Amino acid sequence: MTTRTLSDLPESRIQQLLAFDRLLNIMDDLREKCPWDKKQTMHSLRHLTIEETYELSDAIMENDLPEIKKELGDILLHIVFYAKIASETGAFEIADVLHGICEKLIVRHPHIYGDVKAETEEQVKQNWEQIKLKEGNKSVLGGVPASLPALVKAMRIQEKARGAGFDWEEKQQVWEKVEEELQEFKEHFNADDDSVIDREKAEGEFGDLLFSLVNYARFIDINPETALERTNKKFIKRFNYLETQSRADGKQLHQMTLAEMDEYWNRAKTL
Repeated sequence: MTTRTLSDLPESRIQQLLAFDRLLNIMDDLREKCPWDKKQTMHSLRHLTIEETYELSDAIMENDLPEIKKELGDILLHIVFYAKIASETGAFEIADVLHGICEKLIVRHPHIYGDVKAETEEQVKQNWEQIKLKEGNKSVLGGVPASLPALVKAMRIQEKARGAGFDWEEKQQVWEKVEEELQEFKEHFNADDDSVIDREKAEGEFGDLLFSLVNYARFIDINPETALERTNKKFIKRFNYLETQSRADGKQLHQMTLAEMDEYWNRAKTL
């Protein structure tokens, strides 16, 4: 990989650099002159960054490219903002952030920037996890953020375990595990049995069932978080139809029977 000077760059790349420089200059102005921006800290920005990330996720789910562009800009602003705050104490600046990620990518892609062979996606993932362990990670699972939503975390844990070679060999084995967990849950907490159940044990068994379902989803290349969110959106759309159409017909939900609601629900399913 060769280092290029500005004179070597095509016009399109120069325009990209100028646009980034414009953002950095605006950030400097805001940090110096805007009362709100001057007051912000890394901690005060944290929850806003999480919100922006979810907004980007929503835009991606809707395949709304103009909105994706806007949300990417918001997240980029936050990255620049954090780096600006850090630069004021001499901790690091945006160039350090950029060089840091560049170096990480080079080190973790030895099949591109070195002499390691990796011809499949699986080999790339395995190399990635091995390199991370060499970099000081004490566990393959150490890089999974503790605050990740549980469904996403389950997927990441399983992916990282697979990268270390710990995984089922065939999807049929995984499905058998799903059926096993479902049977265990049913045996302990049968819906026909009205006796008081051990909530803690029920929660544990239900967690095992969900974990096995996530495992199977991974084997058939389904992202469980995406799948569940699509179902959430579908439910919201149909329920909104139920609310608006029943209201238009002069009805109120709390006064309707389930059979009446089902009529609107089934109608919504055809839209």
